[in-house]
Amino acid sequence: MKYSVLVFLLATVAHGMRDQSIAVKGRLICGDKPAGNVRIKLWEEDSGPDPDDLLEAGYTDANGEFQLSGGEAELTPIDPIFKVYHDCDDKYIPGHRKVKFLIPKSYITQGKVPKKTFDLGVLNLETIFPKEERELIVSRKRRHHRYLESD
Repeated sequence: MKYSVLVFLLATVAHGMRDQSIAVKGRLICGDKPAGNVRIKLWEEDSGPDPDDLLEAGYTDANGEFQLSGGEAELTPIDPIFKVYHDCDDKYIPGHRKVKFLIPKSYITQGKVPKKTFDLGVLNLETIFPKEERELIVSRKRRHHRYLESD
C-alpha cells in the first residue's frame, strides 16, 4: 500500500512538471568601447532545497554582443537570472565584478525552445550596480561561444 501511494505521488509530481524556457540578448560596453570576451551566464535560481540550474553560459563577442537561452522543467514558474562577470573600470582589483539581472517573468515561455527573447539593450558596465558582488576565483579559460568563429 505504501509503495503504491509513493508511486502515485511521484507520478503526480512528474505530471505537474512543465518545460519552460527563456532567452536574453543584448550588448555590453565598457565606456565607449565594446565589452568583448566578457563571461555571461543564464541561471534558473531556486529558493528552497532545489539547487540552482545553469541554463547556458558563454562570452560576449568582439562587439560586446551576446545571446543566451535555456530551459528547465519545474512545477512552478522558473526564476531566470542573467549574470555578468567583468572587470570594466576595475582592472587593478583582484577578481571580477559580478552583476545579476532578474529577467521579467513575462518572457518565460512554455516548451523547451523560447518563443520570446528579452532584449537587455546596450548596457555600460562602468555603471555601479546596487548589490554588486565580487568573484575572486575566476577561470581564465575561454570556452567556445557560438558568436566566435575561432578561439
